[in-house]
Order: sequence, then C-alpha cells, then structure tokens
Amino acid sequence: MKSTRLFAWLPGLLALAAVLFTALPPGRTRGFDMASFARTPVLEGGRIKPLDSVARNALLMIRGKQEVRSEGRAIGPDEWILDVLFRPRVADAQPVFVINDPDVLGMMGLKQTANRYFSFDTLAPHLQEIQDQARAADALEAVQRSRFQNAVVNLYQRLMLYNQLENTLQLADSPGLFMEIQSLGSADAAQRRQSLAEVAKFRMLPPLPGQGADAWQSTGEALTAAAMTGQPHPGLVSLAWVGAGYAANDPGAFNRGVAELHGLAGSVRPQALRHADSEILFNRVQPFYLGMVIYVLALLVVFVSWLWRPDLLQPAAFSLLAAGAVVHTAGLASRILLQGRPPVTNLYSSAVFVGWAAVILGLVLERMYRKGFGTAVAAAAGFGSLIIAHHLSMEGDTMEMMRAVLDSNFWLGTHVVSITIGYSATFLAGAIAIAYTLRKHLAPAPDPGTTRALVDMTYGIVCFALLFSFVGTVLGGIWADQSWGRFWGWDPKENGALLIVLWNAIILHCRWGGYIEERGLMAMAIFGNIITSLSWFGVNMLGIGLHSYGFMDQAFHALAAFIASQVVLIALCLAPRRLRAA
Repeated sequence: MKSTRLFAWLPGLLALAAVLFTALPPGRTRGFDMASFARTPVLEGGRIKPLDSVARNALLMIRGKQEVRSEGRAIGPDEWILDVLFRPRVADAQPVFVINDPDVLGMMGLKQTANRYFSFDTLAPHLQEIQDQARAADALEAVQRSRFQNAVVNLYQRLMLYNQLENTLQLADSPGLFMEIQSLGSADAAQRRQSLAEVAKFRMLPPLPGQGADAWQSTGEALTAAAMTGQPHPGLVSLAWVGAGYAANDPGAFNRGVAELHGLAGSVRPQALRHADSEILFNRVQPFYLGMVIYVLALLVVFVSWLWRPDLLQPAAFSLLAAGAVVHTAGLASRILLQGRPPVTNLYSSAVFVGWAAVILGLVLERMYRKGFGTAVAAAAGFGSLIIAHHLSMEGDTMEMMRAVLDSNFWLGTHVVSITIGYSATFLAGAIAIAYTLRKHLAPAPDPGTTRALVDMTYGIVCFALLFSFVGTVLGGIWADQSWGRFWGWDPKENGALLIVLWNAIILHCRWGGYIEERGLMAMAIFGNIITSLSWFGVNMLGIGLHSYGFMDQAFHALAAFIASQVVLIALCLAPRRLRAA
C-alpha cells in the first residue's frame, strides 16, 4: 500500500524537481557573461525591468518565440539582444521575422514555404513598399481592414520595433559609444545624439544621487547632457566597454563593462537591481509554460487510467495536477510580488488567473469524488487558459503599467478577482458538462454513479459561479460609481457580466423548478461557456464602451470557432445515447 502511494506521488515530485532545475543560472557563452548583462535593470514602458525581459518580449512580438534558429543553432534572447544592440550586421542576417500571410509574401515577391521566418536583410529591399501599404491601412479603423492590411500593419510595427532596438544604445551604423563620447563637441555628433534620444526603446543608465527615481537616461540623453556639462554619466564608459568588447569578440572587456554597470546600479539604485534579479528568475523558470506541460501530462495519464489500472494511474494524474497547481501558483504569486498588484490587471493575467482558479476547484472536486473527471477537466482548463495567455503574451509586456482608470489595488483585488473567479467557475461547469457529453457518447457502458457525480459537480460549480459573478458585478457597479459617477450604464462589459449572473441563475431556477433534468442542466452549462467567452473576450473586440481598453481586436475567428464548437457539443449533449449506435 505504501509503495503504491509513493508511486502515485512520484510523478508530481519529479515534475517539481524538473522545474527547480530550470532555475539554475546559465553558464557563459564563448566567455561572455551574457546572463549578467541581461539582468541589468532598464526603464522601459514606464517600469523597471531587466534587459532580459525587453529581449524576450521583443522576440515574442517579432518572431512569436523566445529563441532564434540560425546557422544550425538556437540563439537565446540574451545573445540575440546583444547582437541587435552591438552587432547589427549579424542580427540583420538572422531569420527573426515570422510572416504567415501569403499576400504579404507575394507583395515582396517571396515564396510561401514551410520556412516562415525571414531576416531583416531579406525584407530591407521592400521597406518602402511595406511602409506605404502600412500607412494606407493604418488610416482605416481596425474593423475595416482586410486580412492583408492587418498583416502588413503588424509587419511594419515589428520592423519599427526592431529598428528602435538597433538604435537604442548606439546607432546601427556607428563605430560605437567610445567614438560618441570622444566627439561630443562636433556638429555631426549632436545630430546623432538627437537621433539616439528620439529612437531609444529603453533607458539603461540609472539616476545618479540627487536625481529622481524616474530620471533614467538613454545613451542619447546622457550624451546630450555630457555635451552641455562636460561630465559624462559614469555608466556611459562602462556601456562603451560592453559594446566594444562584444563587437570585437573580447570577453574580458565585455565582462569588465558589465561588472562596472552592475556596480553603479548597485550603489545608486540597489532596489532596481534586486527587482531585476527576481524578474530574471521568473523569466528563466517560465512557470506558466512548464505548468502547461505538466497539465498535459496529467491529462494524458488520467485518460490512460480510464483504460488500465485506475487505482494506480488516477492518483498519479492527481499528483501531476497538484504539481502543476504548485507551479501555476508560484508563477501567479511571483507576478503579484513583481508588480505589487493583485493577480488580475489585464487580459493576459485574467487568462492565467481563470486557469488557476479552475485547477484549484478541480483539485477540490477530485478529492471529493475521486472519479478522475475532476483531474481531467481541471488539467484541460489549466492548459487551455495558459495557451490563451501564451498567445496574449505576444502583444508585448504582460506586466505593463496600469491604465489610470484601473489604478486601484482595492478594486482590482475585490471586483476584478471576484468577477474572474466567476468566469473560471462558469467555464469549469461547462467543462464538466462537456466531459459528461463525450462520456455519454463514447463510453461503452457509462456507470450511473459517475454520471450522478458529474451532474452534482456541475450543479455545485454553477452555484459557486453565481455567487462570485453576482458579488463581482455589484462591486463593479460601486467602482463605476466612484470612477464615472454612475452605478450602471449598460456598458458592453457590464452587460456581459450581468448575462453571466442571469444565466447561472436561470440554470438553477430551471433545475429547482423541474424544467430541466440531467441533460438540460448539462446543455445549459455548456451554453454558459458561450456567454462567458463573449463577456470575457467578445466585448473587447467591439472597441466601444468605457471598458474597452484596446486589449484585443484580432481573435474574432478563434472566438467564432469556439462558439461553433460549443453549439455542436450542446447538440450532442441533448442527442439521445442511441445516436452512437446508429
């Protein structure tokens, strides 16, 4: 018995050990301490972050991945950003731009092949045409653009981001920062400094003693100040050593410059360096990606358990789900600490939190019923929500600065968390109902006891969803009254929240009144997925209302496909079981 229990928990423990292994710092590459340079704090997008975060976010936006495949090897984000900053000719030859639209490729005379990645050198001869097409499309509202126009605007934006990065610390065609420092008095240098200051993507030089916390400087701003005062920022020379050392393949000079930069940051802004170290660890572990992997493993094991050795494999699947929940929770807690905010601050974090809440509820259900279905629906919900979050992360920094109207930790921690738990519970009820539907038509001889357990799970989760949806909606009205001077204004997002409350209440009333039985309850729970998806994502595509913060406008086809799939599942749920035999 003890050996069986140990085997059951072994997969979860091994998964956690593998996660801890990813936290180990990487070694040096060709003698360059790239990891230390990547942990250098910078100011970008209104917040302090390590350079590693800038590199990862930029690569996700440009390439859709956090690494580049070039010359038969994988180039990580830290090495890539160094090439972009200090070896632009090398970076320009790397295939970093992903292009999927055939019309965009046709415009440039490029063939559509299995290789969707192109270098800047390949795209450079077509820059003017890309710019002209993008500007023409940009004059239209997003909803009025064709697929081609959206694709060319997106490509142009990624090219502009790449250009910003290449010209942030030194101009791409410049001999380096040492030359800029030595020629502070020349007229040409003034023009180059102005270009650097205008284009810079981030500010890397920390405020000096006596300056405000936001007085970070780009190299262009620091060079301009040095030309006026004759006193260069102490970090300029260190940064020049970093650039010169990397360009000349001199690890000694590079590592010396990095050490001096960190010494400066540690003396004038030690809290920024500590914050960068914490975020670097978060980036390195990638808890949400690892959580996805563990959830898939849990789902596969529970599927096998329904065919062979459920006494052994269902506890093993539960241990994997628990390990995934631990990793998911650690990632969520890390974001809270790094941002100093409650868990839900934007659409990305809502997807992370929805999945987390569904997994926690699934763990509770599995401990109560021990049928494997709690593990299955929780693992599926956790994986699905983290996949959504992964795609949302390609929009940029997921820890972006808060919009002014949302800048309230109290309401973010009450209204937003409550309403998001309501989303999660409604989706979980729908997921259980989907499991019921698939089991009804696929299982050779469904056990009545398990069927009863699935119905009870769904009913209980709908009650839970109604409670949190109602409380969250009322709290949202109070926040709206404080922010906009009215409790309710029939805003699309408010209407979506109200629909979730009403639909969950209708399900319960229909059940209590005897209007629906087992199948009806499950079909209505699946329809709850449609209502929740429209409230969660759909209203953000409308581009109207006080709750439209420009979160997204390009997921229409995915949302439409999801809704269509739920309609099919509702039909299957209502169809008699004998349909399978036919």
